[in-house]
Formats: sequence, C-alpha cells, structure tokens
Amino acid sequence: MSCVLAASAVRRREPIGLEVSIAGFRAQNHPQQTGARGARISVDDRQTPPELFDPLNERFGFTIDVAASSTNTRCQRYFTKEDDGLRQSWTGERVWCNPPYSDIGPWVEKAWAEWTTGEVGCIVMLVPANRTEQVWWQKWVEPVRDAPDVDLHVEFLPGRQRFIAPGDFVDMFGRPRGGDIRPPFGCCLLIWSTPSQ
Repeated sequence: MSCVLAASAVRRREPIGLEVSIAGFRAQNHPQQTGARGARISVDDRQTPPELFDPLNERFGFTIDVAASSTNTRCQRYFTKEDDGLRQSWTGERVWCNPPYSDIGPWVEKAWAEWTTGEVGCIVMLVPANRTEQVWWQKWVEPVRDAPDVDLHVEFLPGRQRFIAPGDFVDMFGRPRGGDIRPPFGCCLLIWSTPSQ
C-alpha cells in the first residue's frame, strides 16, 4: 500500500485494515549530533579513509593533523587530545582537521582565529554536512562561505564517507574493513585558502 493511499485513508478515517500510530514516538538525534555533553571517544575517534584523504593531501600538502590520535592520524605530525590542538599554534602549517563531531564549534572558531593571523598556509576541515542549523555553522560559516572576498570555501562531498574505527583495518585496496561506520549524513570540507591554492 502506498503512503499516499494510507495517508488519505487515515484522514478520511476509512478502515483499510492497517492501523498506524505515531503517538508516543520520540525522535532521537544520532549520537554525533548531541554535542552538549562534550566529546565522546566512542564517536569521535575515527580515521579519515585514505580514498578521501590522499587526493586532498596531494592537493593541499598537509603538514599537520590538529585533531588526531596515534591510531587515526593521517599526517606524520599531529596533535592529540592531550596536546589539545585548540591551544596550540598552527602558524606556518598546512592544516588537516577532522574534528570531534560531538563538539565542532570550537574547532571552526580556532580555524578562523588562526587563518586571520595570515601565518597559516591553508586549513581544510572535514565536517558533517547536516549541521547547517547549528550555532557554529550559522556564526562562522554561513555568513561568509563562498563570498568573493573571503577565503573560506565549502565543498560538499558526494555520498556518505566510511570512517575507520580503532581496531578496524584497511585492506590491500585501501578500503576500511570492520564494522560499518558510515554515519547517517554526508560530509563537506571547510577550506580556508587563498584563490591560488
């Protein structure tokens, strides 16, 4: 039975042999969308897949991963949670950042602060594409994204990325193997760079 037929039958209160009720239904956010409780290692410790990172690294030549762990970094040099990339200087670097998705705002604010010093080569940040209603997007991204006189550009990625969790491995073709850790949202890149990059 089509949803349209069922909906029209319910509105007319005609018996159709199927009862559906949404009374008592409570929508729930995905765990990565509930950042008020702070970073959660169970959703934040994910490695960017090589098929996404490698072409970006060729394009931008990253020198440091500012939000990493020893198990998920994609760069030789990186800041761990203990190093606290939010408190470190990014001066002179070409920055890769796959921030903890449970607390993205401080990372976007830090990127702007570092970029405006004029001392950072570029910053590329991988973020969920379904967070445009959140304060960090509305304050730090939406008002200026892709404006002709601003160095922040947004690139939306096709499909949903598959991330690598600790304990997973990458097969000989570079594909993650283990649990299916494809989040229920697409991703986009926030790119702070000059037009020549």
